[in-house]
Amino acid sequence: MCTDRNVEIAGTGSYLPDRILTNFDLEKMVETNDEWIVQRTGISERRMKADGQATSDMAYAAAVKALEAAELKPKDLNLIIVGTVTPDSPFPSVGCHLQRMLGTPFIPAFDVSAACTGFLFSMCTAAQFIMNGACENALCIGAESLSAITDYQDRNTAVLFGDGAGAVVLKAASGPGSGSILTYDLRTDGAGGELMFIPGGGSRIPTSQETVEKRLHYMKLHGKEIFRFAVEKFIEQMDICLQKTGLSADDIDIIIPHQVNIRIIDAAVKKLGFPIEKVLINIDRYGNTSSASIPIALDEAVRHGKLRKGDTVLMVAFGAGLTWGSVVVKY
Repeated sequence: MCTDRNVEIAGTGSYLPDRILTNFDLEKMVETNDEWIVQRTGISERRMKADGQATSDMAYAAAVKALEAAELKPKDLNLIIVGTVTPDSPFPSVGCHLQRMLGTPFIPAFDVSAACTGFLFSMCTAAQFIMNGACENALCIGAESLSAITDYQDRNTAVLFGDGAGAVVLKAASGPGSGSILTYDLRTDGAGGELMFIPGGGSRIPTSQETVEKRLHYMKLHGKEIFRFAVEKFIEQMDICLQKTGLSADDIDIIIPHQVNIRIIDAAVKKLGFPIEKVLINIDRYGNTSSASIPIALDEAVRHGKLRKGDTVLMVAFGAGLTWGSVVVKY
């Protein structure tokens, strides 16, 4: 098998539901207000999936746009990987649904569960398939229906999350070129698993009337600990990527962080001494969309001309698991 092929981003796509949930809407649902939310999170509104809409539906819409941008047909794909923690159902995977919806014949399709780092995990996994010659073209997606697992009676979590999907098509390349992946780094610390999790519905605490009554099927998180963890790993990942690539901070043209919380992003950027104007932020409009946040932001940057050919892009994420990671791309 070939082991020296480059991997390039051939196309990007994203999808956001039409329904908008504003801070003023949330004021009617839970004890909170617009000023409190904006000051603590940077979020003004977020998108919510329509009734009956599933994660696979949003993933499909993003995938179609990414394939169009890559000038490929579904039949050209050799692999589909979806990063998500909100599948349509426990099984089959969103990847399986997407393979059916796209009509791609018998190619491997599966999900990666790495929470907010899920897209980077799926992207790096697909890159390995391409680098070792196992496939030529791969579809990587981050897609989430977080509204389905958000407790709208808990003001600390109700204000944070939104729905959406982002996608990239990766392809094999004979040499360095635009869109090339320069390096990546992925990490996990399972010891922090209970800092953000859903207690009920799995094999340890199966679904029952009691788990429903106790609202154990919604996300629980420890905000202060998550804040410290995210700031620390944001800074750490930039240092690691610079060491791996031999680049300096000045060589990074844009950072696309997971859209977790504006205060986390601000704190990390200030400690790094990195210009905030070179950091892509859209959390004000979409909230935290978990694994979908980076590919949505990447697609927006591409389509709105915020990325220029030759720009060096650092994507960094951190989430439940605990998981974190980064990818550096020469756009």
